[in-house]
Amino acid sequence: MEQKAFGTGNPSTSVIGQGTWYLDRGDRQRAIAALQRGLDLGMSHIDTAEMYGEAELVIADAIAGRRDEVFLVSKVLPSNASRRGTVTACERSLKRLNTDRLDCYLLHWPGSSPLEDTVAAFEELKRAGKIRSWGVSNFDVDDLDELHEVAGEGNIACNQVLYHLKERAIEHAVLPWCERHGVAVVAYSPFGHDDFPAGSSAGGKLLQRVADAHGATPRQVALAFLTRSSALLAIPKASSAEHAAENAAAGALELTKDEIAALDQTFPRGARPRGLPML
Repeated sequence: MEQKAFGTGNPSTSVIGQGTWYLDRGDRQRAIAALQRGLDLGMSHIDTAEMYGEAELVIADAIAGRRDEVFLVSKVLPSNASRRGTVTACERSLKRLNTDRLDCYLLHWPGSSPLEDTVAAFEELKRAGKIRSWGVSNFDVDDLDELHEVAGEGNIACNQVLYHLKERAIEHAVLPWCERHGVAVVAYSPFGHDDFPAGSSAGGKLLQRVADAHGATPRQVALAFLTRSSALLAIPKASSAEHAAENAAAGALELTKDEIAALDQTFPRGARPRGLPML
């Protein structure tokens, strides 16, 4: 599994990781098996959040005895992102995950708490050894500029954003900003939200042709395209061990320049929206 740096000066982690939104809604043992199969295949990056219900409890069971194999990420809700609230929320997540540390801790989206307070809490948690790095999610360029003013260069590990073949808005400004500042970009919902290109569509047919050329699947091709930049990682969710294995195999898939150009043309990024799309 290819590894990529998680922001300037931070440890590397798997380019393809494991998302866990709604993980607690299905069969618990099936979910645990999927996460463990992903770890077996090198998908060390596991992403969760306090908002994800009991997902953190499921992850705790999946990584029991394997914590050192995992690059573990969680998120604080904006409503909890005061200085004291951030610390308390992190401690709750640590307890649910049955671990003493997070590898990265994110502000889930911009909120009303002053960024100065949230960043101060992140730095306090770093000094205490409870988190190794921190970042954000769903931050547009204006938000990133404001955060950069507060935090300075080299302190923001990542920005986790909505990014898939049919939603490429981040390429207009967010991705270039993050590349300039050494911030990793983590694509969530990389297959779309129940909106992966149908096999009968022009895009679906292209994905299949590219997949056939590599002995791969259309979803593996999509993941390879979305992680084509050195700054880009992705965190697809897997509902089964078999699905996890399919996702993991995308980490070794390299598309040609012509294939990337064809996908770029078939799935145009469109005009820059007024606001950053998010789920």
